[in-house]
Amino acid sequence: MAEEDDEVVGTAEVTGEEAKKKKKKNKKKNKGKQGDDAEEEGEGDDADDAEKPSDKAPNEAPNKSDKTSGGYPSADKAEDAPDGDEEDGEAEEGATGAKKKKKKKKAGGGGGAGGGGGKSFKIPEQDNSHLRKVNNWAALENSRQKPDFSIPVADQYPNSDFPTGQIVEYVGGNAFRTSSAEKRELERLTSYDYEKIRKAAECHRQVRKYVQSYVKPGLTMTDICQRLEKKTHELIAANGLECGWGFPTGCSLNWVAAHYTPNYGDNTVLQYDDVCKLDFGVQVGGRIVDCAFTIAFNEKYDSIIEATQAGTNTGVREAGIDARFSEIGEKIQETIESYEIELDGKTFPIKPVRNLNGHSIAPYQIHGGKSVPIVKNNESTIMEEGEFYAIETFASNGKGYVVEDLDCSHYMKIHDAPHIPLRVKSSKALLHAIEQNFGTLAFCRRWLDDLGQTRHLMALKNLVDNDLVQPYPPLCDAKGSFVTQMEHTILLRPTVKEILSRGDDF
Repeated sequence: MAEEDDEVVGTAEVTGEEAKKKKKKNKKKNKGKQGDDAEEEGEGDDADDAEKPSDKAPNEAPNKSDKTSGGYPSADKAEDAPDGDEEDGEAEEGATGAKKKKKKKKAGGGGGAGGGGGKSFKIPEQDNSHLRKVNNWAALENSRQKPDFSIPVADQYPNSDFPTGQIVEYVGGNAFRTSSAEKRELERLTSYDYEKIRKAAECHRQVRKYVQSYVKPGLTMTDICQRLEKKTHELIAANGLECGWGFPTGCSLNWVAAHYTPNYGDNTVLQYDDVCKLDFGVQVGGRIVDCAFTIAFNEKYDSIIEATQAGTNTGVREAGIDARFSEIGEKIQETIESYEIELDGKTFPIKPVRNLNGHSIAPYQIHGGKSVPIVKNNESTIMEEGEFYAIETFASNGKGYVVEDLDCSHYMKIHDAPHIPLRVKSSKALLHAIEQNFGTLAFCRRWLDDLGQTRHLMALKNLVDNDLVQPYPPLCDAKGSFVTQMEHTILLRPTVKEILSRGDDF
């Protein structure tokens, strides 16, 4: 009430300045400023004095010392601000509104590291020396991820500025692309697609790092896979078919080259002398990152691991717009066959597994229609602008040829399968569950069990028999041999080649 009383006195004695003072006061209210006591003094005050804020203003705008490191007002100060008297209602509302607006901005998406208010974390170097030929993860002074890997990737990058993969400029006849304005504009128009795949790639890197921190002999294969899959869902913030797993976690052992993941009841334990191919995928909006590496603990496998690493890096180097598949396969074969391995006093040549290939990747289709060979052939197909590829190689000291064997765990709905009326009720229900949860993405029997489809075996066989679902049994070389794998996903952008899944580890 005091402010209101002073205002009446001023009006009675200085009637000539009434309109002027009201105009100024209304202007200050619209701006949300407080502490206009000078305007309420007697007729001896001039216009300049009326514009000076009082030292006893009830709500002052936050100064620099009231801000967090992210540049926004402190939430505590905004909540603790005094309400003021009833007479100051309009001015109070203006100041409080300004503070609330800034507070909301802080919570919703400052680009600070670590999400949740711009925090960052100091992460020491991760020692991967227990894993053969897997590099350490470098120390990070300002990591966006916590040491316990608990922050979803989207929260780490609220502005969707996900890390770019390794960039390699085109050479030869495609060197012009790097500086072409036309090609840069074409990239700008498809940047939304790049955000999806880079988000998936960053999630894959962080999950790899997480897995490498705990994997060791003595763990069951089921435990290894389930911990990996749970962390993938946490970091990608899984949401149906919008984002989640790209395909089942492959953890093929020794002479089994690919497509093995444990079904429930399989109690296989990882041993010190095992060679495990860990192959898993992450998808966002149907864009799948497919990346794999070999887990081994015994140094005797070093050369065969190096063979597939060198083979994959050769394939990545040779890949590019207009590159011929036959030439890529020839270079990979030469690289892998330059290695040999000594086991138990006997030397074995190392050879590529000639009937396993890399492949193109299409939206919601892990096998996009093109196969990238890892041996020389007469394939005349070329790579084209804008395509995604999984460049993967397999090195073996066995036959270098795989066949289907053992219990099947991997399945995938055939993307172009026609509508076929099903007579078996359980098959209809299972097909509906597959379409709702996986679409045309690959899945495994363990995931069906987790959905409550615990008695699915006969229904699944019926879907396979009706050519609606394709089985992918484990692929095995000669028993007693060892197969290694390495894989990266690349994108042939109009201006450069981007190795999306590259990380510190490999």
